[in-house]
Amino acid sequence: MPGEVVTLQLGQYAGCVGAHWWGLQAAALRSPGEAAELRAAALLRPGRAAGGRDTHTPRLVALELKGGVGSLRPGGAGPEAPVAWDGAVAAYLERASAGGCAPRDAGRRTEDASSAGTGSASTAASGASPAPSRLAVSQDVYSGGQVRVWSDYLNVHLHPKSIYVIRQYMHDGECGCLEAFGQGESLLQDPSCTEELEDRLHFYVEECDYLQGFQVLCDLHDGFSGVGAKDSQNSYRLMNTALGIVRLSSHSSLFCPLSLSGSLGLKPQPPVTFPYINYDASLNYHSSAILAAALDTLTAPYRLCASQGSMMHLAETLNFSGRKVAAAWASVPFPALHGYSLPDTLSAYQQDVPWSLLSSCRERKVSCCFAQSVVLRGICKESHTSSSRHPGKPPPSPLHACESTEQVLQRYLRAVFPGAFSTSHVLEQPCNTLPPYPQFFSPLLTRQGFLLDKPPRYSSAVESIPVLAALQSSPVLHTLLHGLYRDLQRLNPRRWASFFSAGVEEADFREALEELRTLSQCYETGAEADEAEDEADSD
Repeated sequence: MPGEVVTLQLGQYAGCVGAHWWGLQAAALRSPGEAAELRAAALLRPGRAAGGRDTHTPRLVALELKGGVGSLRPGGAGPEAPVAWDGAVAAYLERASAGGCAPRDAGRRTEDASSAGTGSASTAASGASPAPSRLAVSQDVYSGGQVRVWSDYLNVHLHPKSIYVIRQYMHDGECGCLEAFGQGESLLQDPSCTEELEDRLHFYVEECDYLQGFQVLCDLHDGFSGVGAKDSQNSYRLMNTALGIVRLSSHSSLFCPLSLSGSLGLKPQPPVTFPYINYDASLNYHSSAILAAALDTLTAPYRLCASQGSMMHLAETLNFSGRKVAAAWASVPFPALHGYSLPDTLSAYQQDVPWSLLSSCRERKVSCCFAQSVVLRGICKESHTSSSRHPGKPPPSPLHACESTEQVLQRYLRAVFPGAFSTSHVLEQPCNTLPPYPQFFSPLLTRQGFLLDKPPRYSSAVESIPVLAALQSSPVLHTLLHGLYRDLQRLNPRRWASFFSAGVEEADFREALEELRTLSQCYETGAEADEAEDEADSD
């Protein structure tokens, strides 16, 4: 059985994704009727509160800036100890407004370039949570932009060791922001900061029975990319992203850029769209929820109850031949038709898999890959073929002839990605989407997230959804990485002296650019290699 994982969360947007992710873990624990296929203990540390109640808190160290943790106490985020009281008690009830209780201030996204890295044990990849009554708010409250920071919708308790506030920089404001890679990198040269981080990491590591490794959620677009490796101007964002990719991928076993932005480069592209989600791309609360659902699914292989697969096994499946960067794809929700089997659904997508690229590249479709890890969740394994309802009739397709949902998915992947090394898992356990997860779903979805032909007469909240997600080592990463390299080649470093004065030498930056180019070449196919040679000749 795989062991425990320690999570590092670096930056405000990483916190947004993390808040939703921890909420998904808590929702799974509150669903005892479902098959427990994922081990909660892989990410959560069990405990016992006063009165004997079982508790589960994330095995988490989160770095935030001053003003970035909202109502959480800087010294910790555990529940308050109960106070004895033998006096009279009176309860005062107040009628809620029509829109529900609103969580504090407005806040909209300027960037959502985040990343997830996984690594081995030697390499990387304080206030209570809001009360339940505040979480069960109507959708219009959240979509109205009344969420300011990620703790506004955090619905789990955090351990006092989890939150570490960096007081040298402000979360919001005109000045004093952490906006350059060098600023973040220099933080880890401060002995007090390093000592504090090591103390918190040691606390979690030493209580693990078998540490799988560390998973790191890190903002790439600002100075936190420097923290992860040892809202800014567009060029700052570009340079931070490039340095973050190079440094984080070199220090981790596997690195995956995650974003709903259409591009990481200088030319803006429309955000990623999903057929059955109506989300506001400017809201961190919305975009981070989609990434959290994908991340919860992508990381399932090293959290399975019935598998010996580990974080290192997943990384080694994808990172061979120097390919330490992976692309993420996801279908949120997976378009499973209500009342139809998995072969019925997949047969409608023989040419293109029904998923979207979550790694900020203008190429939204992929025709080949070197290796991939695919997880499909929320699908019933019993009635996996429609032919089981019509005995005696020949199966309508090779997919319908498979004996299990696992075989159906494997056969489908071999047909769509011939020659690729594919590992896959099918889980019945869905992705829970109860509040504080946003209700931004199409009216065509049932309560369990399955697709209807037409909207029902009476709508209801979507409580869970099926999700299809994959980590791929794919030629699409050549397009992403080389495109970023080309954009940075066009920049004149002399115009951005303030960026380099923050701690990054221009020569080191040029060296990182060459490393980025070398990394992109690991994902070249024959045609792309010829194009690269022509480009080099023209240079």
